[in-house]
Amino acid sequence: MLKFIIIIICLYVLLGFISTNPKQNVKINKEVDTSLIRLSEELLHQVKMQSSTKEIESKLQNLDEHSLMNGLLNDDAKKTFWINIYNAYYQILAKNKDVEKSKIYIIRKITIANNLFSLDDIEHGILRKYRWKYSMGYLPQFFPKKNIKQLAVKEIDFRIHFALNCGAKSCPPIAFYSYQKINQQLDLATSSFLTSETEFDDEKKIVKVTKIMSWFLGDFDGKKGIRNILEKYLHKNVESYSIEFKPYNWDTDLNNFSK
Repeated sequence: MLKFIIIIICLYVLLGFISTNPKQNVKINKEVDTSLIRLSEELLHQVKMQSSTKEIESKLQNLDEHSLMNGLLNDDAKKTFWINIYNAYYQILAKNKDVEKSKIYIIRKITIANNLFSLDDIEHGILRKYRWKYSMGYLPQFFPKKNIKQLAVKEIDFRIHFALNCGAKSCPPIAFYSYQKINQQLDLATSSFLTSETEFDDEKKIVKVTKIMSWFLGDFDGKKGIRNILEKYLHKNVESYSIEFKPYNWDTDLNNFSK
Protein backbone atom coordinates (compact mmCIF):
# COMPACT_ATOMS: atom_id res chain seq x y z
CA MET A 1 0.00 0.00 0.00
CA LEU A 2 2.82 2.38 0.91
CA LYS A 3 4.54 1.70 -2.44
CA PHE A 4 1.29 2.44 -4.26
CA ILE A 5 0.92 5.77 -2.43
CA ILE A 6 4.54 6.68 -3.23
CA ILE A 7 3.97 5.87 -6.92
CA ILE A 8 0.83 8.03 -7.00
CA ILE A 9 2.67 10.93 -5.37
CA CYS A 10 5.59 10.60 -7.79
CA LEU A 11 3.22 10.56 -10.77
CA TYR A 12 1.41 13.64 -9.45
CA VAL A 13 4.69 15.52 -9.03
CA LEU A 14 5.89 14.43 -12.49
CA LEU A 15 2.64 15.50 -14.13
CA GLY A 16 2.79 18.73 -12.16
CA PHE A 17 6.21 19.61 -13.53
CA ILE A 18 5.14 18.62 -17.06
CA SER A 19 2.14 20.94 -16.70
CA THR A 20 4.47 23.89 -16.11
CA ASN A 21 5.99 23.67 -19.59
CA PRO A 22 5.28 26.96 -21.36
CA LYS A 23 2.15 27.05 -23.50
CA GLN A 24 3.13 27.54 -27.13
CA ASN A 25 1.08 30.30 -28.69
CA VAL A 26 1.28 31.11 -32.40
CA LYS A 27 2.05 34.80 -32.82
CA ILE A 28 0.38 36.54 -35.72
CA ASN A 29 1.18 40.14 -34.83
CA LYS A 30 4.67 41.39 -35.64
CA GLU A 31 4.54 44.40 -33.37
CA VAL A 32 3.46 44.97 -29.79
CA ASP A 33 -0.09 46.29 -29.52
CA THR A 34 0.68 49.56 -27.75
CA SER A 35 -3.03 50.32 -27.39
CA LEU A 36 -3.14 47.61 -24.70
CA ILE A 37 -0.35 49.26 -22.77
CA ARG A 38 -2.00 52.69 -23.13
CA LEU A 39 -5.13 51.25 -21.52
CA SER A 40 -3.09 50.06 -18.53
CA GLU A 41 -1.50 53.51 -18.23
CA GLU A 42 -4.87 55.27 -18.51
CA LEU A 43 -6.35 53.05 -15.80
CA LEU A 44 -3.50 53.81 -13.44
CA HIS A 45 -3.74 57.52 -14.23
CA GLN A 46 -7.44 57.55 -13.34
CA VAL A 47 -6.64 55.80 -10.09
CA LYS A 48 -4.01 58.39 -9.26
CA MET A 49 -6.42 61.22 -10.03
CA GLN A 50 -9.05 59.42 -7.92
CA SER A 51 -11.43 59.60 -10.89
CA SER A 52 -13.91 56.98 -12.05
CA THR A 53 -12.27 53.96 -13.65
CA LYS A 54 -15.48 52.34 -14.89
CA GLU A 55 -15.08 53.27 -18.56
CA ILE A 56 -11.52 51.96 -18.81
CA GLU A 57 -12.36 48.86 -16.80
CA SER A 58 -15.14 48.20 -19.31
CA LYS A 59 -12.71 48.56 -22.22
CA LEU A 60 -10.32 46.12 -20.57
CA GLN A 61 -13.14 43.69 -19.86
CA ASN A 62 -14.31 43.73 -23.48
CA LEU A 63 -10.91 43.33 -25.09
CA ASP A 64 -10.67 40.56 -27.63
CA GLU A 65 -9.00 37.58 -25.96
CA HIS A 66 -6.95 36.81 -29.06
CA SER A 67 -5.67 40.39 -29.12
CA LEU A 68 -4.65 40.16 -25.47
CA MET A 69 -2.87 36.85 -25.96
CA ASN A 70 -1.02 38.00 -29.06
CA GLY A 71 -0.65 41.74 -28.53
CA LEU A 72 1.93 41.48 -25.76
CA LEU A 73 4.66 39.89 -27.84
CA ASN A 74 7.59 39.97 -25.46
CA ASP A 75 8.46 40.13 -21.79
CA ASP A 76 8.95 43.91 -21.83
CA ALA A 77 5.39 44.42 -23.08
CA LYS A 78 4.00 41.89 -20.61
CA LYS A 79 5.80 43.45 -17.66
CA THR A 80 4.71 46.96 -18.61
CA PHE A 81 1.05 46.05 -19.04
CA TRP A 82 0.65 43.77 -16.04
CA ILE A 83 2.63 45.90 -13.55
CA ASN A 84 0.38 48.86 -14.37
CA ILE A 85 -2.72 46.66 -14.14
CA TYR A 86 -1.64 45.17 -10.79
CA ASN A 87 -0.87 48.54 -9.22
CA ALA A 88 -4.12 50.07 -10.46
CA TYR A 89 -6.32 47.18 -9.39
CA TYR A 90 -4.80 46.85 -5.94
CA GLN A 91 -5.92 50.41 -5.26
CA ILE A 92 -9.35 49.77 -6.82
CA LEU A 93 -9.92 46.59 -4.81
CA ALA A 94 -8.57 48.05 -1.57
CA LYS A 95 -11.14 50.85 -1.77
CA ASN A 96 -13.98 48.47 -2.61
CA LYS A 97 -16.03 47.88 0.52
CA ASP A 98 -17.20 44.52 -0.84
CA VAL A 99 -13.67 43.09 -0.92
CA GLU A 100 -12.38 41.62 2.34
CA LYS A 101 -8.81 42.70 3.05
CA SER A 102 -7.82 39.12 3.87
CA LYS A 103 -8.95 37.97 0.41
CA ILE A 104 -7.73 40.88 -1.68
CA TYR A 105 -4.95 38.86 -3.34
CA ILE A 106 -6.93 35.73 -4.14
CA ILE A 107 -10.37 37.02 -5.12
CA ARG A 108 -10.90 37.02 -8.89
CA LYS A 109 -12.51 40.39 -9.53
CA ILE A 110 -10.21 41.67 -12.27
CA THR A 111 -11.86 41.11 -15.65
CA ILE A 112 -9.68 41.49 -18.73
CA ALA A 113 -10.70 40.15 -22.14
CA ASN A 114 -13.59 38.40 -20.35
CA ASN A 115 -11.10 36.42 -18.25
CA LEU A 116 -11.17 36.69 -14.47
CA PHE A 117 -7.88 37.28 -12.67
CA SER A 118 -6.76 37.80 -9.09
CA LEU A 119 -3.81 39.89 -7.97
CA ASP A 120 -2.02 36.60 -7.22
CA ASP A 121 -2.73 35.41 -10.78
CA ILE A 122 -1.02 38.53 -12.11
CA GLU A 123 1.95 38.55 -9.74
CA HIS A 124 2.74 34.87 -9.23
CA GLY A 125 1.12 33.46 -12.36
CA ILE A 126 1.97 35.94 -15.13
CA LEU A 127 4.83 38.10 -13.87
CA ARG A 128 6.61 35.31 -11.97
CA LYS A 129 5.94 32.61 -14.58
CA TYR A 130 3.53 30.60 -12.41
CA ARG A 131 5.72 30.25 -9.33
CA TRP A 132 4.13 28.79 -6.20
CA LYS A 133 3.54 31.74 -3.89
CA TYR A 134 4.86 30.04 -0.75
CA SER A 135 7.96 28.33 -2.16
CA MET A 136 10.29 31.35 -1.84
CA GLY A 137 10.61 31.31 -5.62
CA TYR A 138 11.97 27.78 -5.91
CA LEU A 139 8.95 25.75 -7.01
CA PRO A 140 6.40 26.15 -9.81
CA GLN A 141 2.64 26.11 -9.46
CA PHE A 142 1.45 22.68 -10.57
CA PHE A 143 -1.27 22.64 -13.24
CA PRO A 144 -1.41 26.39 -13.96
CA LYS A 145 -4.42 27.60 -15.93
CA LYS A 146 -4.11 27.64 -19.70
CA ASN A 147 -4.53 31.40 -20.03
CA ILE A 148 -1.92 32.05 -17.34
CA LYS A 149 0.60 29.92 -19.24
CA GLN A 150 -0.17 31.79 -22.45
CA LEU A 151 0.20 35.21 -20.85
CA ALA A 152 3.20 34.53 -18.60
CA VAL A 153 6.65 35.98 -19.11
CA LYS A 154 9.38 33.72 -20.42
CA GLU A 155 11.93 34.79 -17.82
CA ILE A 156 11.42 35.90 -14.20
CA ASP A 157 12.75 39.40 -13.59
CA PHE A 158 13.51 40.06 -9.91
CA ARG A 159 13.07 43.79 -10.50
CA ILE A 160 9.28 43.45 -10.65
CA HIS A 161 9.33 43.05 -6.87
CA PHE A 162 10.43 46.69 -6.63
CA ALA A 163 7.62 47.83 -8.92
CA LEU A 164 4.53 46.12 -7.47
CA ASN A 165 2.68 48.01 -4.78
CA CYS A 166 0.44 46.22 -2.25
CA GLY A 167 -0.75 49.27 -0.36
CA ALA A 168 1.56 48.88 2.65
CA LYS A 169 4.17 51.18 4.16
CA SER A 170 7.05 48.91 3.17
CA CYS A 171 5.90 48.57 -0.46
CA PRO A 172 7.70 50.26 -3.33
CA PRO A 173 5.93 53.42 -4.55
CA ILE A 174 3.71 53.28 -7.64
CA ALA A 175 5.21 54.48 -10.92
CA PHE A 176 3.87 54.65 -14.46
CA TYR A 177 5.67 52.12 -16.63
CA SER A 178 6.03 52.56 -20.38
CA TYR A 179 7.01 49.96 -22.94
CA GLN A 180 9.82 52.04 -24.46
CA LYS A 181 11.50 52.68 -21.12
CA ILE A 182 10.56 49.63 -19.04
CA ASN A 183 14.11 48.42 -18.42
CA GLN A 184 15.46 51.83 -17.43
CA GLN A 185 12.44 52.34 -15.18
CA LEU A 186 12.81 48.96 -13.49
CA ASP A 187 16.50 49.64 -12.91
CA LEU A 188 15.62 53.00 -11.38
CA ALA A 189 12.89 51.46 -9.21
CA THR A 190 15.32 48.80 -8.00
CA SER A 191 18.09 51.27 -7.26
CA SER A 192 15.77 53.72 -5.49
CA PHE A 193 14.05 51.09 -3.37
CA LEU A 194 17.27 49.36 -2.35
CA THR A 195 18.84 52.71 -1.48
CA SER A 196 15.95 53.59 0.81
CA GLU A 197 15.53 50.14 2.39
CA THR A 198 19.05 48.74 2.77
CA GLU A 199 21.11 49.27 5.93
CA PHE A 200 24.82 48.53 6.23
CA ASP A 201 26.68 47.91 9.46
CA ASP A 202 30.30 47.98 8.30
CA GLU A 203 31.64 47.37 11.80
CA LYS A 204 29.64 44.17 12.37
CA LYS A 205 29.69 43.22 8.67
CA ILE A 206 25.90 42.97 8.49
CA VAL A 207 23.61 44.16 5.72
CA LYS A 208 19.88 44.41 6.36
CA VAL A 209 17.65 44.16 3.30
CA THR A 210 13.94 44.26 2.52
CA LYS A 211 11.87 41.27 3.61
CA ILE A 212 10.75 40.95 -0.01
CA MET A 213 14.10 39.35 -0.79
CA SER A 214 13.42 36.63 1.77
CA TRP A 215 9.90 35.86 0.56
CA PHE A 216 11.10 35.40 -3.03
CA LEU A 217 14.69 34.32 -2.41
CA GLY A 218 14.80 32.08 -5.47
CA ASP A 219 13.82 34.97 -7.75
CA PHE A 220 16.93 36.78 -6.52
CA ASP A 221 19.15 33.72 -7.02
CA GLY A 222 19.60 33.18 -3.29
CA LYS A 223 21.85 35.12 -0.96
CA LYS A 224 24.67 35.06 -3.49
CA GLY A 225 22.35 36.77 -5.93
CA ILE A 226 21.35 39.35 -3.31
CA ARG A 227 25.03 40.22 -2.79
CA ASN A 228 25.50 40.61 -6.55
CA ILE A 229 22.42 42.81 -6.80
CA LEU A 230 23.61 45.07 -3.98
CA GLU A 231 26.98 45.43 -5.62
CA LYS A 232 25.41 46.27 -8.99
CA TYR A 233 22.80 48.75 -7.77
CA LEU A 234 24.37 50.18 -4.62
CA HIS A 235 28.03 49.74 -5.60
CA LYS A 236 28.78 48.05 -2.31
CA ASN A 237 30.75 44.83 -1.99
CA VAL A 238 29.11 42.80 0.77
CA GLU A 239 30.68 39.44 0.03
CA SER A 240 31.94 39.15 3.62
CA TYR A 241 28.71 40.46 5.17
CA SER A 242 25.95 38.40 6.69
CA ILE A 243 22.47 39.15 5.35
CA GLU A 244 19.49 39.91 7.58
CA PHE A 245 15.93 40.64 6.51
CA LYS A 246 14.10 43.65 7.92
CA PRO A 247 10.57 43.40 9.35
CA TYR A 248 7.85 44.40 6.90
CA ASN A 249 5.54 47.25 7.78
CA TRP A 250 2.02 46.23 6.72
CA ASP A 251 0.36 49.48 7.81
CA THR A 252 -1.92 50.74 5.06
CA ASP A 253 -0.46 53.36 2.72
CA LEU A 254 -2.67 53.79 -0.33
CA ASN A 255 -2.07 56.30 -3.16
CA ASN A 256 1.69 56.12 -2.65
CA PHE A 257 2.71 57.30 -6.11
CA SER A 258 6.32 58.15 -6.85
CA LYS A 259 7.05 61.81 -7.41
